[in-house]
Amino acid sequence: MSTATTNEWGNWEVVIGLEIHAQLATKSKIFSGASTAYGAEPNTQTSVVDIALPGVLPVLNKEAVHMAVKFGLAIDAHIGERSVFARKNYFYPDLPKGYQISQFDLPIVGEGHIDIELENGESKRIGVTRAHLEEDAGKSLHEDYAGMTGIDLNRAGTPLLEIVSEPDMRSASEAVAYMKKIHTLVQYIGICDGNMQEGSFRCDANVSVRPKGQQEYGTRAELKNINSFRFVERAINIEVERQIDLLEDGGKVVQETRLYDSVKNETRSMRSKEEANDYRYFPDPDLLPVVVTQEYKDQVRTELPELPEQKQQRYMDELGLSAYDAGVITASLALSGYFEIVTEKTGDAKLSANWITGELSARLNREEIDISQVTVDALSFAVLLQRIMDNTISGKIAKDVLDAMWQGEGSADEIIENKGLKQITDSGAIEAFVDEVIAKNPSQFEELKGGKDKMMGFFVGQVMKMSKGKANPAQVNELIRNKMKD
Repeated sequence: MSTATTNEWGNWEVVIGLEIHAQLATKSKIFSGASTAYGAEPNTQTSVVDIALPGVLPVLNKEAVHMAVKFGLAIDAHIGERSVFARKNYFYPDLPKGYQISQFDLPIVGEGHIDIELENGESKRIGVTRAHLEEDAGKSLHEDYAGMTGIDLNRAGTPLLEIVSEPDMRSASEAVAYMKKIHTLVQYIGICDGNMQEGSFRCDANVSVRPKGQQEYGTRAELKNINSFRFVERAINIEVERQIDLLEDGGKVVQETRLYDSVKNETRSMRSKEEANDYRYFPDPDLLPVVVTQEYKDQVRTELPELPEQKQQRYMDELGLSAYDAGVITASLALSGYFEIVTEKTGDAKLSANWITGELSARLNREEIDISQVTVDALSFAVLLQRIMDNTISGKIAKDVLDAMWQGEGSADEIIENKGLKQITDSGAIEAFVDEVIAKNPSQFEELKGGKDKMMGFFVGQVMKMSKGKANPAQVNELIRNKMKD
């Protein structure tokens, strides 16, 4: 076995390119009027076009073109003035026509780029080779059919934008950063909901290795249909290790398509990898070329919203957030929306950002959910922060209140009231605690008065413990300092 780790592969360099399939958020399919809504009974959202009845003709969905152009402009790409649909021929049971309508040598979106942030804080530019429109195939169902396969054609004809990167990534973490950046972008510009569980956003990873210093690429394997960031990272790393082991043992990497098994954490061969000539591409005679004028591009450009990098810079310039906090928050459209509601309610962007990137994000990560699934809405979260700001509770107790809110025990105010968590701000009551702690620890108090500053933490901690965390920490500090002067 190779002794290389996922971060350092010895004398080998990893080369990765991604093909991301983003399902466009149109209401109907790319060449028919059938619905694209998720979750319908099998074969209930198909038209005569989708099931390829003889003599039917496709009609291009204009909204799909609009969304593709929008994406191209957002990545500063060349927009093809004339793009052509082609037939990609292959036989598979869930492809009724025997070919997929896609784009080949004249895609709608040409070369562009995405900038990602590396783990060391540096930025790296990843080239986007092209993004082309195509239709999805149906779905083969292998379960519950006693050795047979069922076919669901609801997805057949669903509009996809396939986004093909240059082989510019050199680690699994870079590939994940790139995929996340695309995932964020397509949601910001409103062309894809990004729902990976429903298959709206998935990727194929082309992975190869080569000796360090070699210019020529190694033989690549394609990892097919991966639908989570975690699995992309795992699949690439396990495939890199497989290829290095193979080469170091004197073997050769075969160009092929492989599947990633997340249960066994392994990749396995699916089929030999086809080349473009295997698909016998030729222009689809039923579809006219798509012509995009400069006037149309200018119109679409005016519709672009504030993009993630622009929003991040605004948060830094206008709200005083750190680059890290602004980056975390703007990495998700839903999270930035949550943040803006909380900030508007509290009037304190930094406090809102600290709690959202800290306590809130920690709970989301622990439970492996995203902000759209959170049980504490933005307005309720804002009320919790307001109770810190008006000294009703301390920041420490606020964490306990958030835990209770998370478990559905009520609003912040209800939990504070029901559990008697209101912070003690009565200086007389706090002073009584301070006096008692000093009386119990006279020698330590003399050390504090003698200049041993670290003893302050001990006294504050003892007072907070005695008050069950309810004493206002700032007042505790002030009262102890006053006692030192006596």
